[in-house]
Amino acid sequence: MHEAVDLAGYVVFLGCMSIERIVTHPGGAHKDDFLACSLLVHHFGVGIDRREPSEEDVANPNVCVVDVGEEHDDEKRNFDHHQFPRDYEPTCALSLVLRYLGLYEDARLYCDWLETAEWMDTRGPVKTAKWLGVERDAMAKLNSPIDVTMLRRFAKQEKHEPGEPIWELMRMIGSDLVEYLEGMRARMNYISEHAQVWEIEEGFKVLFMPRTEPLPTEPSAGLGRYIESVEEAQGCVGMVYPDRRGEGYGLTRFNDDLRLEFTRVEGEDDVHFAHVAGFVAKTSATEESRLRELLAMSWLGGAAKE
Repeated sequence: MHEAVDLAGYVVFLGCMSIERIVTHPGGAHKDDFLACSLLVHHFGVGIDRREPSEEDVANPNVCVVDVGEEHDDEKRNFDHHQFPRDYEPTCALSLVLRYLGLYEDARLYCDWLETAEWMDTRGPVKTAKWLGVERDAMAKLNSPIDVTMLRRFAKQEKHEPGEPIWELMRMIGSDLVEYLEGMRARMNYISEHAQVWEIEEGFKVLFMPRTEPLPTEPSAGLGRYIESVEEAQGCVGMVYPDRRGEGYGLTRFNDDLRLEFTRVEGEDDVHFAHVAGFVAKTSATEESRLRELLAMSWLGGAAKE
């Protein structure tokens, strides 16, 4: 990838300063081409033409051709998937642009909606519903008027230029998505550097995040994602993290594992809060031995209540 700089609020890759336009297909718009174009708008800050690409467009590396053109070629910045075999792994224009930008692997880890978007665009709603294990009509029930309006307005115009409402909205969406993914990667690296997996003698594991300086704004952010994505942490049933409102720690279930019941420690002198539902507690304790003790006291094991 090329080094990036920020010019007048637009992130532009050095070495790609001659990017002229983004071209995508006319007619109806879908989430994959809309989001793919949004990422490219964020990175290159150029306008969009909604039309069939010419042979010159497809051959020109200074024109990004998205979801049309029957070619995938990063060097020429062509991002179409329609020429892939029918049994090809679900891959849409958004997938290709994310890969080009070096963001795809993190997007698959941290954007739960991405794989569903890939299936919807390449397999359709019936097969996607079956893959998700839901009824076909459940897909329509997830539609939002926000989605409808954005896609309709995007499809309605032949051109979208900087400064216009739809283009600026797309730039913000692209920017927010990149910011989220880069932030999650930074957070995962931070957690990996500091977090510990505790093996509690009673036979369960929790993820412990020690207090660091400076303390993150939200100390528990990303811990669940870390448990899901890092082999060493998988199997953890709870999390312990610095209390941002005090000197102690928060104790909480992971994925609402009912084998941890924190109302069992609500009477302890150093526990100043235990939610009535039992899923979280706050303690002034800071010593590892005491935190482990509170966790052990909260463990129901096989006797988890319904």
